[in-house]
Amino acid sequence: MHRVISAVLAALLCFICIPRTSAAESPAFIRGMDISSVLSLEKSGVRFFDESGREDDIFRILAENGVNYIRVRVWNHPFDANGNGYGGGNCDVSTAKEIGRRAAEYGMKLLVDFHYSDFWADPQKQQSPKGWKDISVKEKCSLLKAFTLDSLKEIKQAGADIGMVQIGNETTTGIAGESDFSAMAQLFSAGAEAVREFDKNVLVALHFTNPEREGHFKYLADMLHRYRVDYDVFAASYYPFWHGSLENLTAALGYVADTYGKYVIVAETSYPYTLDDTDGAPNTVAKGKNDTGDNLLWAFSPQGQQAEIRAVMNAVREIRGKRGLGVFYWESAWITVGDISGLSGQSYEAQLSRNRQLWERFGSGWAASFACEYDPDDAGRWYGGSAVDNQALFDAQGRALSSLRAFHPALLGDVNADDIINVADATKMQHIAAEMTSPPDTTARLCADVNHDGEINITDATLTQQFAAEIHTGYPIGKTI
Repeated sequence: MHRVISAVLAALLCFICIPRTSAAESPAFIRGMDISSVLSLEKSGVRFFDESGREDDIFRILAENGVNYIRVRVWNHPFDANGNGYGGGNCDVSTAKEIGRRAAEYGMKLLVDFHYSDFWADPQKQQSPKGWKDISVKEKCSLLKAFTLDSLKEIKQAGADIGMVQIGNETTTGIAGESDFSAMAQLFSAGAEAVREFDKNVLVALHFTNPEREGHFKYLADMLHRYRVDYDVFAASYYPFWHGSLENLTAALGYVADTYGKYVIVAETSYPYTLDDTDGAPNTVAKGKNDTGDNLLWAFSPQGQQAEIRAVMNAVREIRGKRGLGVFYWESAWITVGDISGLSGQSYEAQLSRNRQLWERFGSGWAASFACEYDPDDAGRWYGGSAVDNQALFDAQGRALSSLRAFHPALLGDVNADDIINVADATKMQHIAAEMTSPPDTTARLCADVNHDGEINITDATLTQQFAAEIHTGYPIGKTI
């Protein structure tokens, strides 16, 4: 019946004068995923299943749900002198090669996230790699450039489709052991030189955090400009339990995009689908810990998790001039290696003991005891399992949650986000044009403006009706935005 109605409406409306020139397609919005720990998890016996319960390659599951980019961290040498891994996925270049190869197999591009450290780099710690100790900034720049270029060549040769390279991870306070901005700028530039030499078409990203600090992103962007650092993408971490409101995020990133013409992305975000723990290791967000606040707007459920992801995507899409390039969800697959839910007493202790053995042997926990030599203050005290198993997009048994659907691509013309373009979408456009309703969010607004003229009106509705009736319009209706 809907098809008949669509055909009749289209026939009646096809006489309306509509421009036939094709509209330019926007760059594909990045719907990205960081799964840096996945190889260690698989070695630990973790299996993954789609939402229906069918076991499959996690890379296929992600691709079939609309993920088009994989992010992988790279540490210089996350091993002790005896070859024991520090944990956190033991993410060296070899790990990136395999993850990049498997991502490319399913049509996903790769963001290579260089930490320039032998273990975690974040605002609290930016340690120099063991092999770069006690050398000058100039020497460090030379080593950083060589490591970046050589690693990228290896990763590409393994079969990865590299689209973006991140020079440092959450470099708010430093990079590779350097905290003076002049030294940091030199290291950023050395990394950028390596990427340009590798492939001029690959985007160079710089990654920072704490958008909630007033004027902080402005300061960073202004300093990068002052020191003439070459880069394409200003990347932010955004965790709603730490980093303020989405409106503030959009404004902070918007300044960078508007003032300096840079692309902007959210390189890391995540949200809990439960406050329960499944592996016996403390979680970042748990009952009584980071679980309250003005910016925690969604329930701790798969539905709430899905809503958070879409809200962050909408916040990035709000950036003017098509400079909001996309979003990466952080460690969506870092689930437990052995579910302790519902266990107690000896059963609980036995499962936790098995988990600890796997974390140590395969590096599937956030840190192994072997990391103590490099990071005594943090790993030395708290080594163990996953701190984000309750923020994964898979449950404790490895089955995909409904929240993974948030990565389904937005289609031009699909205003109601049901993956079908029909008369219902055209009707919604008519209601918006008549000011009877408003687009529910930024993505819906972009989907409704099918001729890209900045307005939602009867022309958009007519073009959509014609598309539903299989009448060619010359516009890319149905294409991913």
